[in-house]
Formats: sequence, structure tokens, C-alpha cells
Amino acid sequence: MAVPGYSQDKVSLQARLARIEGQVRGIQRMVDEDRYCIDVLTQVTAVKAALDKVALALLGDHVSHCVVDAVREGNGEQKVKELTTAIGRYLG
Repeated sequence: MAVPGYSQDKVSLQARLARIEGQVRGIQRMVDEDRYCIDVLTQVTAVKAALDKVALALLGDHVSHCVVDAVREGNGEQKVKELTTAIGRYLG
């Protein structure tokens, strides 16, 4: 079984995701407490930015490991197509 490209950054990614999970719970509390909508939106923006950083880290690891390895093995076209599709989904 292939090792994911993010395996070296797994602990860091898990820590980021745990922080994001906490932020989302905080947003839920804010809504429960009827907090000011702009304050809630500010926190939503922070969560989106944090998720973007996770996504960029995953994409970077994918390129550095999975795509590079596939190119070396002569299977780069398929991985590049897969990457392009993933980026399109992320941006869409």
C-alpha cells in the first residue's frame, strides 16, 4: 500500500484540523448565544483561511511526493490529470 504524500506532515495536519474543529465548535456556540453576525462571520472567515492552509499543504505534499514519484515511474500524465481535477474541485 502506498504511503500518503502527507505522511511526514501528518502530525502537523492533525493539529491544524483539531484547531479548526475547535473553531467550528466556537462558531456554533456563538450562534447558540445569538452573537453579533459580523463577529460570527469573522470567525467563519478564519476557519475558511485555516482550511485553505490545510488544503494547500495537502496539495503541496501531493505534488512533491505522489506526482513526482509518478513522473519518475513514467505515469506522470495520470497524476497530473488527477491533480488538475482535484484543484478544480477545490476552486469550484
